[in-house]
Amino acid sequence: MAETGTTGTAGPARAEGPAGSTGSPRSAAAPQQAEATGATTAHALPKGFRSAEYGWPELARIPHPPHRIPLLGDLLGASRRTPLQDSLRYATELGPIFRRKVFNREFVFVGGAALAADMADETRFAKHVGLGIANLRPVVGDALFTAYNHEPNWQLAHDVLAPGFSREAMAAYHPMMLDVAARLTRHWDAELAAGRAVDVPGDMTKLTLETIARTGFGHDFGSFERAQPHPFVTAMVGTLTYAQRLNTVPSPALVWRAARRNEADIAFLNRTVDDLVRARRSAGGGQGDLLDRMLDTAHPSTGERLSALNVRRQVVTFLVAGHETTSGALSFALHYLSLDPRLAARARAEVDRVWGDTAMPGYEQVAKLRLVRRVLDEALRLWPTAPAFAREATADTVLAGEHPMRRGGWALVLTPMLHRDPEVWGPHPERFDPDRFDAQAVRARAPHTYKPFGTGARACIGRQFALHEAVLVLGLLLRRYELRPDPSYRLRVTERLTLMPEGLRMRLERRTRTSSDGPVDGRVGGHDDGHDDGHDGGHVGGPVGEGCEAPGSAPRCPVRGAGD
Repeated sequence: MAETGTTGTAGPARAEGPAGSTGSPRSAAAPQQAEATGATTAHALPKGFRSAEYGWPELARIPHPPHRIPLLGDLLGASRRTPLQDSLRYATELGPIFRRKVFNREFVFVGGAALAADMADETRFAKHVGLGIANLRPVVGDALFTAYNHEPNWQLAHDVLAPGFSREAMAAYHPMMLDVAARLTRHWDAELAAGRAVDVPGDMTKLTLETIARTGFGHDFGSFERAQPHPFVTAMVGTLTYAQRLNTVPSPALVWRAARRNEADIAFLNRTVDDLVRARRSAGGGQGDLLDRMLDTAHPSTGERLSALNVRRQVVTFLVAGHETTSGALSFALHYLSLDPRLAARARAEVDRVWGDTAMPGYEQVAKLRLVRRVLDEALRLWPTAPAFAREATADTVLAGEHPMRRGGWALVLTPMLHRDPEVWGPHPERFDPDRFDAQAVRARAPHTYKPFGTGARACIGRQFALHEAVLVLGLLLRRYELRPDPSYRLRVTERLTLMPEGLRMRLERRTRTSSDGPVDGRVGGHDDGHDDGHDGGHVGGPVGEGCEAPGSAPRCPVRGAGD
């Protein structure tokens, strides 16, 4: 999962202060600030929230919304439910970099391609744990996407778990992904037979939860056999919603009832995972999945193992992050496919041509669905389900040669804003067009313009897994069904740190194919999908880290340009 972050709203009080003082960036105040904010060494960056005025010496040059109100800041016209979409609206009005102030805290937002590319420079910038992510630390502590850069457990867990996303590991997960997808299609067949529309986000959430639980931890939540969401999902949604809500109030004391519910949700998540780990230990091990790696694998260099608390935190992280973002990506992709029958026909023809009459497509066949992959990429461009990531300066610097930043100063990169920059995506960036991701278009784009999984060493470790799963499922659904949208539905996006279509339902028609239905070529409506668009035919996902792959994986990222 890429880092999600606050999208322009205030969070709970945290240790504040600059990496240096508001005077000289390297003033004597720096050591005291580092100590106050919990840095572990003289060279470690301070953690916790730092309002923008501490990190941006020329903050006044950065535009902000009009009608700023004393004490409240830029709250006029803001929505507690849709802070990201508010920020996208401000980006349209204010430009590629802007700021918002809520209560006594100011935030800088970046979305212009040139600025975002500069912040992707790993020699000058690093991950910043923004407020939205910091609000999840009571849930998962120093797990993979919530750890501060100076905390050692991130690197330990990353190095131990990275082989779990190699090509060989992915091929081993593939049959279990097919099994879970078959449960989805049985459920959809039953809904179709009953004449009911399907709940797309709800069913995609069931699918992706069962997939990560089965492949990573050998567990079955029985989601498709339940009339209501599994309590784990309810608790997970509760913690994400609470973390988002904290960003809308000046103090957690104002939401004390919600805080109590959140404590109960966290306790349930922990109990669920503890029971799962206890069962695995009692069984003496599993099939070499992620949980086995967490319990049994030592770091290849140091010999260190994950502690029991670290294991719990990583399991919760993977169960939550491993399904919440992928379910959103699948839901958005299905929405756009249902609205464009011509595009759906092109994608369906590709599935027929590549998979033919194979009942169970093999692992290698998934990566050959190049148009289907482009549909998913384009859905993630418009609505990256982890919609922001924060970056902080590791030393005093000047962003894009224009905006001075002090060490520890940070900004939120709004990924949907970056993905809509007309300098990169053309005059109609809101239009859904998967051919933006054909090979020629990808090669022509500058690096660091497409970031649905974050950036740098802290980019999403599981993106290979998510992309393989999503392309496989889209291919299976296209081969089996015609998608019929509700004519009255207009896309609404719900925000709970991640993004998801709200209230998306659609009707299905079962495709009928006779024995004469041989493989269909990719030429539908005059468009040839048989060309090479940059995939290597054997690997769907991007690399584990920025510009690198897990051991045993393909030597290059087959889809994106350098830097993405």
